[in-house]
Amino acid sequence: MEGTIKRNWEYLCGHNKEKTKDLEDKNVASTCEDSGEKFDFSVMSYNILSQDLLEDNSHLYRHCRRPVLHWGFRFPNILKEIKHFDADVLCLQEVQEDHYGTEIKPSLESLGYHCEYKMKTGRKPDGCAICFKHSRFSLLSVNPVEFCRRDIPLLDRDNIGLVLLLQPRIPRAASPSICIANTHLLYNPRRGDIKLTQLAMLLAEISSVAHRKDGSFCPIVMCGDFNSVPGSPLYSFIKEGKLNYEGLAIGKVSGQEQSSRGQRILSIPIWPPNLGISQNCVYEVPQVPRVEKTDSGSDLAEAQQEKTEVLMAAENVSSRLQHHFSLSSVYSHYLPDTGLPEVTTCHSQSAITVDYIFYSAEKEDAARGPGAEDALVGGLKLLARLSLLTEQDLWTVNGLPNEHNSSDHLPLLAKFRLEL
Repeated sequence: MEGTIKRNWEYLCGHNKEKTKDLEDKNVASTCEDSGEKFDFSVMSYNILSQDLLEDNSHLYRHCRRPVLHWGFRFPNILKEIKHFDADVLCLQEVQEDHYGTEIKPSLESLGYHCEYKMKTGRKPDGCAICFKHSRFSLLSVNPVEFCRRDIPLLDRDNIGLVLLLQPRIPRAASPSICIANTHLLYNPRRGDIKLTQLAMLLAEISSVAHRKDGSFCPIVMCGDFNSVPGSPLYSFIKEGKLNYEGLAIGKVSGQEQSSRGQRILSIPIWPPNLGISQNCVYEVPQVPRVEKTDSGSDLAEAQQEKTEVLMAAENVSSRLQHHFSLSSVYSHYLPDTGLPEVTTCHSQSAITVDYIFYSAEKEDAARGPGAEDALVGGLKLLARLSLLTEQDLWTVNGLPNEHNSSDHLPLLAKFRLEL
């Protein structure tokens, strides 16, 4: 029988006085006193490891005892974890379609969650789900994002994203909505060009969903498996709101591999203009000139269209990407006392952080980058997070999955406060 590892709650509301308490103490609010009206809520992000992917990549799980790999053993464990932590919002990745329909959705619904699901677009039968407690939120909109575009050769992968707009259920008339996004970006360490484009597509959708009439954005929580490590160019782009990718090798974007085999340099621009997304990661309104009708009308229209695209491309040949959110990471990625790296996934071939919860921070929470001033009035305050573990910690219980932890990823969990 393998041992279990304790994960503690780390309380952050005092910023300086970081207290840790036992997991069993669910009442975070008591240690984070705050005046005024507020809405506190918790978010879990969890890649639950689809059974099909486990079986297709069995070489990653050679260290595991066979019985712990069966879905019949794994799902009850995963459900027990979800029940125990009792988060208000769940962002799940690698949710296998057949299991979702027969077991996952019914089980979560019986726990009081409303579930939304988006499956990958190809022959891979898994996807992302966002589930939220009926009692805490009502649903304003569901916005799936497909990263595969048949008209764009670069975008031939089946990954997806899902963006929900939720309304906190509180007794006041006008509470701000909250935008929750969930994604699982492409794994391939050598294709940073695709990863960055998928991220830009997700950010453009978030921008469109979270946009308010006054030009600001409502608070955003962006979760998922980004298949990129802390400090990598992709990670830095999310946190800093800008990236100059000139001369960057596509195999270096995600930082997953030290010796990057993807040596090709990112092209400028990375994605073609017909994607309809600007270098600021927002949807562009296509400016197509009016075309006079002639006998060879369609040919002329096509030629004009090509000319427009070349013009647009010429105007945008900057190697700088930007986005207009002020995003912080819930986790700091290194243990404060030892400086050892935290990991969110651990199997036979690697132990790294690839899973994140990003959130729009209150002004004092984030170093305000350029372009951020238009983004944020009321951000979220991070109250607490469930501590992560080191690779060494995880090998003391035989890595992941094991008898108690039934995915090769750990669940991430954060508690936030929205000031009203």
